[in-house]
Amino acid sequence: AAERPPDLPPSSSQFLRRQQVLQLYRKILRAIRQVPAEADRQYLKDWTREEFRRNKDATEEDAIRMMITQGNMQLQELQRTLKLAKS
Repeated sequence: AAERPPDLPPSSSQFLRRQQVLQLYRKILRAIRQVPAEADRQYLKDWTREEFRRNKDATEEDAIRMMITQGNMQLQELQRTLKLAKS
């Protein structure tokens, strides 16, 4: 897929992918709020922001799909860890 010129509106698949990425970002930040230690919370927040920022210019559909999958797996791992910590 060729890169689109910046003056063109995003295609529907790009729009949906962007929505998925933003939704994942919000879910991760929400989960991080439950981390009990302030230092750990701040570290995870900074790390998350940096990862998303570093990949914000990605345009390759397969690479973006893979990053979303990895992000969801990391979110699930964080949620599992938080659940274990509470029990």
